[in-house]
Amino acid sequence: MMKINTGVSFKSVFFSAILALGLVSCNNDDASGNQPAPVAIDYHQTAKTQFVEAGGTKYAYRILGDQSGVPLVMLASLGSSMDDWDPAITNGLAQKHKVILFDNKGVGSSTGQVPATIGEMAKDAVTFIKAMGLTKVDLMGFSMGGFITQQVLLDEPALVRKAILTGTGPKGSEGLSNLPNIIASTANLTPEETFLTFGFTKSEASQKAGKASYARVQARKTDRDEPLSQQGGGAQLGAVLAWAKPYPNALAELKTIQQPVLLVQGKNDVPVPVVNAINASQSIPNANLVVYPDAGHAAFCQYADRFVQEAIDFLGE
Repeated sequence: MMKINTGVSFKSVFFSAILALGLVSCNNDDASGNQPAPVAIDYHQTAKTQFVEAGGTKYAYRILGDQSGVPLVMLASLGSSMDDWDPAITNGLAQKHKVILFDNKGVGSSTGQVPATIGEMAKDAVTFIKAMGLTKVDLMGFSMGGFITQQVLLDEPALVRKAILTGTGPKGSEGLSNLPNIIASTANLTPEETFLTFGFTKSEASQKAGKASYARVQARKTDRDEPLSQQGGGAQLGAVLAWAKPYPNALAELKTIQQPVLLVQGKNDVPVPVVNAINASQSIPNANLVVYPDAGHAAFCQYADRFVQEAIDFLGE
């Protein structure tokens, strides 16, 4: 694990920030503040937590929807578990695709300890997918989940049909090493304010959307995951900062990815600036980039209806 030279005060701030981020991952209002469209079936609230064991780890997962075809496995962001996906995204996608949410090793209801590298997290994700008896999947990764998704694409290309990357970037992403400073800036903020700082812009519309999300994602009251442990939070931060270190071969590696990839980024993403998605889209041979205006790290959720439709179109091509 990457050594992080921090004092006790920063560690406390970081853990508080991780817990705040883990409360919600995104929002389902569009930038104009309209209410989200109702879904036919609310899979997100009713899906039961199930378990599969492999490699000494008991992985927790939920299946949303009963669609046939290649399932979509979703990989969560820093500090997040199954409960931190916005229902507008998961329910929207589940109307057309079987969606599988899961807690990677040491996260939420899964056992074990969170590993110290993105590479190990990717191996654990592959272990889970194969333990489910799946031989071909689509992947969607948000932020750190996008780092893991990229590594799976590089390590196990035959396992993946298509991939969606949002709020993420390649190894050595510009600006990502500034994450500790961003976290430190939230020292005196409430959990809601911390979430808004990371995920949304300062515009009135974006802030309104983020506040609605903060309340909405907590709607599921039963069978919720436990917050990330201090060990897990420290391991994830170390893994992300290691991914942020300069890596000259990053874009060359992405050129080897043959699967279709949809990249979605906010124009005003602070933790992972949009230039990283631009660089990745120009390197992956079969990539399509969508940039949402007046949107931050959780851009795909700020424009949930539009994103869901674009994702469904992309997966169905």
